Amino acid sequence: MITPHIHSATRREFLLSSGALVVGASAPWLAGSAHAQVGSRTKPALTADELDSWVAIAPDGRVTAFYGKVDLGQGLAVAIAQIVAEELDVAYAKVSILQGNNASSMNQGGASSALGIQAGGKPLRNAAAEARRLLLEAASAKLGVALPRLAVNDGVITSLDNPAQRVTYAELIGGKFFNTKVEWNQKIGNPLEIKVKAKLKSPADYKVVGQALPRNDVAGKVFGTAGHMNDVKVPGMLHARVIRSPLAGCVAEKVDAASIAAIKGARVVHEKNFLAVVAEKEWDAVRAAQQLKVTWSASQNPLPSSKTVHDFIKAAPTVKREDEAKNGDVAAAFAGAAKVIEFEYRWPFQSHASMGPACAIVDAKADSATLWTGSQKPHYAADGVANLLGLPKGSVNGIWVIGPGSYGRNDAGDAAMDAAMLSKLTGKPVRVQGMRHDATAWDPKAPASVHRARAAIDASGKVVGYEFISRGFSRATIESNESDPRDSLVGMEMGLQPRAGVGFGVPSESYGFDNKLLGWEVVPDLIASASPLRTSHMRDPVGLQIHFASEQFIDELAHGTGEDAMAFRLKYQKAPRDHAVLKAAAAKAGWQTRVSGTGDKSGALLKGRGMAYAQRAGTIVAVIAEIEVERKTGRIWARKFTVGHDCGLIVNPETLRYTIEGGLVQALSRSLFEEVQFEPGKVNSVDWLSYPILSLPDAPETIDVVLVNRPDMPSTGAGEATCRVVPAAIANAFFDATGVRLRQAPMTPERVLAALAKA
Repeated sequence: MITPHIHSATRREFLLSSGALVVGASAPWLAGSAHAQVGSRTKPALTADELDSWVAIAPDGRVTAFYGKVDLGQGLAVAIAQIVAEELDVAYAKVSILQGNNASSMNQGGASSALGIQAGGKPLRNAAAEARRLLLEAASAKLGVALPRLAVNDGVITSLDNPAQRVTYAELIGGKFFNTKVEWNQKIGNPLEIKVKAKLKSPADYKVVGQALPRNDVAGKVFGTAGHMNDVKVPGMLHARVIRSPLAGCVAEKVDAASIAAIKGARVVHEKNFLAVVAEKEWDAVRAAQQLKVTWSASQNPLPSSKTVHDFIKAAPTVKREDEAKNGDVAAAFAGAAKVIEFEYRWPFQSHASMGPACAIVDAKADSATLWTGSQKPHYAADGVANLLGLPKGSVNGIWVIGPGSYGRNDAGDAAMDAAMLSKLTGKPVRVQGMRHDATAWDPKAPASVHRARAAIDASGKVVGYEFISRGFSRATIESNESDPRDSLVGMEMGLQPRAGVGFGVPSESYGFDNKLLGWEVVPDLIASASPLRTSHMRDPVGLQIHFASEQFIDELAHGTGEDAMAFRLKYQKAPRDHAVLKAAAAKAGWQTRVSGTGDKSGALLKGRGMAYAQRAGTIVAVIAEIEVERKTGRIWARKFTVGHDCGLIVNPETLRYTIEGGLVQALSRSLFEEVQFEPGKVNSVDWLSYPILSLPDAPETIDVVLVNRPDMPSTGAGEATCRVVPAAIANAFFDATGVRLRQAPMTPERVLAALAKA
């Protein structure tokens, strides 16, 4: 059991109980006497312009960094600790990362995209560097030694001329706060940055950053000792199950509270279109949810079938179109083409299908509340609870506890908002946990889409025109930011009007076609409010479907012009870093130059190789897949992957490899298995049988990762860039093995058999 006082401690309480001492910026305490007492006893407010908000040093020399993001299993906290240890010049083992609690850390956007290091590490790096600068100045004053004659090693500052002259960081701080300012850009979330006077270290001087230091959280997860959101218990709390309509678009017209009268302590909570049951024991809440008799309004059958959804997308009106990238005269290029190559690709709705349904607890008071959540954005989730309950800004303490997993906005945000509303309506702390069918059917989804690609080829075989248009449901009809109740199911059920975001995306690559157009079109939501097919961010939002299409089409162009897939990409790419990544992957995989799809297609077991490449927010990745196709069963086994990866400066190569491997395996599952099945009015994918995911026999035998380190470049993201190229690499390998194209995902055995039958 996790008791709440462990997690709800304020930053001040944490500092007092741990004896931690906060390091501030600038040095007013150096004025006057050269031996002035360092620091003050006044603790500043938790604001981004106070360096006290970022780094703390305890009397024993241990360091705590206050990180406004969360580590969802990628080993991010290890890398952040390395960054802090490096700039502060202390041992990595002495650094702890306190993350996700809005009482102790600034809002840095939570786990958002692949920005944990790229954006989240910057303020902490600057803070640690500034702390080191100030401590060196304090040591210079205390020891009477000029700054250039001082050295730091593991938090001990020593005179280069007289090693007996030394002072530790802990001795300098003396148990007091600095109460000094840094420069802040006045932004919260991912854009938050601070500037300091300190000069950052050169990568050539790094001793900790770049090392393959091991994670320190694995044992706690394996043995269940690290704590989990589902284990949190609050005295006096009620257990709840939220009941949502069996058919989309229905409302509860009649609720028979007497139907659960035999379950001791169970009762109904029904407010507008929000319906739930609460009980003192969880099993009683589960039984009450199963036994409650509800009369639902007639369904308007607002959903098409998943079998016809792509035709629906093609025929639906366009809400918005945007051309994001255009050069040259595309129309003229196609008008004068000797040949036009054109294909269409399809991607389904997909569910997060986290390993467990979400859980949250809210204890709402008249003027404040406490939230325990596994959300990837606990700061924003706390804001959402405040906004839903009408509480003052900053009055909700959001406490992050690792939960079942999150790859974007899954059902964790709705669990938090449901618990908040139920706590308000019951006057007690309420724990909400979904059932498997709640999590899979009602979580926000990755959108279904259709992609049209065409290319103009001149008489010499050169690509002279290129057009790629994605069309689908918006990438985020609800924002991944959980601060607005209008984006939650309970908010919609209470009558709030959803915001209906509009947007999609285009391929990210460096192909230098002379005449090129990249654009997207968004169609209307299937249901305006409280939909089981709400769309929001899922790992690498819309990246997989876009590049499943665009990189498969690039392969089709290579084949159509009689060129090797690798050589074709290198021919048209214009970025040196992209070339280097492709060549590194090709060398590691032993890529042999030939036109894809020209090998032997006989036999019961077909083998092929395929590749795909993309950029993502500064990261470049190329993947080569080697697969086997069982002609009789239609099973695709992606036996081996080779990944070339350039994400700038590498902080920890070991955790980076793990992140790449994890992203690849999840993308493999989405490529081969995952598809939300639905019919008019009803989502049918509610469990592991109706929404299968990759299992161990289908995992790759080998994943080789080639890391291209760029110490001269800033660190960028990791796992999401790898995700986006996996589907196309598999599809291209399938064509190489069979001579047949699979232009619709997931590439299930049924689709494989149907494609082979037509060949």
